[in-house]
Amino acid sequence: MHQFFIAICFLLYTVANLSTCYLYLYPLLKGCSFPSPPAQQASQVAPFRLLVLGDPQLEGDSSFHETADGSFPSLDNLWSDVKTGSTREERSDIFLAHWRGLIYADLPRFFQSYRKRLDLFGNDYYLAHIYRSLHWSMHPTHVAVLGDLIGSQWVTDEEFERRGMRYWKRVFDGGSRVEDELTDNVRTEIIGVDEKWANRVINVAGNHDIGYAGDITSERLERFERVFGKANWETRFRLPFPIEECPEVPELRLVVLNSLNLDPPALDSDIQADTYKFMNDIISSSRPVEDKSSSTILLTHLPLYKEAGVCVDGPYFTYHEGEFGAGVKEQNHLSYDATMNILEGIYGMSGNLEAPGNGFGRKGIILTGHDHEGCGVYHYLPENDDFTSRAWIAEKCNSTSFSRHGAIPGIPEITVRSMMGDFGGNAGLLSAWFDPIVKEWMFQYSTCALGSQHVWWAVHILDIFTFVYLVIVGWRLYVKNGIVGWNLYADQDKGDAKEKTL
Repeated sequence: MHQFFIAICFLLYTVANLSTCYLYLYPLLKGCSFPSPPAQQASQVAPFRLLVLGDPQLEGDSSFHETADGSFPSLDNLWSDVKTGSTREERSDIFLAHWRGLIYADLPRFFQSYRKRLDLFGNDYYLAHIYRSLHWSMHPTHVAVLGDLIGSQWVTDEEFERRGMRYWKRVFDGGSRVEDELTDNVRTEIIGVDEKWANRVINVAGNHDIGYAGDITSERLERFERVFGKANWETRFRLPFPIEECPEVPELRLVVLNSLNLDPPALDSDIQADTYKFMNDIISSSRPVEDKSSSTILLTHLPLYKEAGVCVDGPYFTYHEGEFGAGVKEQNHLSYDATMNILEGIYGMSGNLEAPGNGFGRKGIILTGHDHEGCGVYHYLPENDDFTSRAWIAEKCNSTSFSRHGAIPGIPEITVRSMMGDFGGNAGLLSAWFDPIVKEWMFQYSTCALGSQHVWWAVHILDIFTFVYLVIVGWRLYVKNGIVGWNLYADQDKGDAKEKTL
């Protein structure tokens, strides 16, 4: 019989090892990598590599299904209520009512609460596994999370702090918040000099972090910025060397924008004004549109406007009724006007061939979250003799490569698929490099998905079960053929010795 148990041990050990190897080496086994520059370029590794993650949405105490009356409210005042019964039958009915409340309400809620706690614990480490695995295998130069870091803007300050602690101590353990001295003023850094950027996590404010325009208060914004970093800031990264025939050293502008209060009405007009002032500062401090050696990577939460059917989420707006200043309550996209302010303001595109840069604007790419399914689109102005009558169009495209639609201005937007388990544990890999031939920045994007959170759970449960099974079978075999067998041989040796003595 023990041969059967040994065979089971071998099978479990093999399956557990293979599944564990897959789980911990999945980026390599799936062939995930940052896109590389063309072979004719001197460097085969992009100098700027952004690991981008979307919408982790850490849940917390609001999902525990607990009551303010404790874990077992049906047991409260049990005996005092029973004593109020005047007859034996009444006391029995009162006792049974409390008992039914315990069996059918309290116990299910109690077990559901602790099941949810275990689920959140596993989800934290599932998300952490994605970050850790990709970070050590892909070697990004920068990391960004595109909003909705937690699951609700309505949580208490205490719960916000707890989720923030889980975010930094579990999910992004080893990562750090971008320091205020790096974001208070516009800085220009040389790519690759400060290696700490690889461990800094660039956090974008999402609607579940601070709310929509109708929910954002100074208190919500302050606690977000204290725990996760500023909501509006930019940093410029330059190549360490000039390029021939380029007027300036090639530069990447990394812009983090709080787009949640771009659309009116807003609950706090001062916070909204700060966001628009930040956008105006970006525009006024930009290099001329004719200078193609500069390019802008915009990180924000809300996707830009697009018509229904282009991506999963279509246009959608709701507003608070009679409260919160009747501000925006929910939205799927930015409005068309807010989108136009980004495309024609930050990126300077107009379609006017007589404008500076022939109306093509600045080179760049936009990365957004919010739509958990993910999507890649190209925003462009269609060809039209009368440029003043043009309207922006978003057309779905392959998010791994981008090209202009002929002689018309446009820019790609990638809505990054969520890293939550229900969406496959996705991560985005964005590479940027400067092409010395065309003298422009080039972008390429790829994805890498772990799979459902059930994969993480299944592998670790299998590992634990296999370990316990091996210990039990090993111990039984050791006891049967080791200790017991040794005692038998010892008794036999004693008998032989007695015979020799006689």
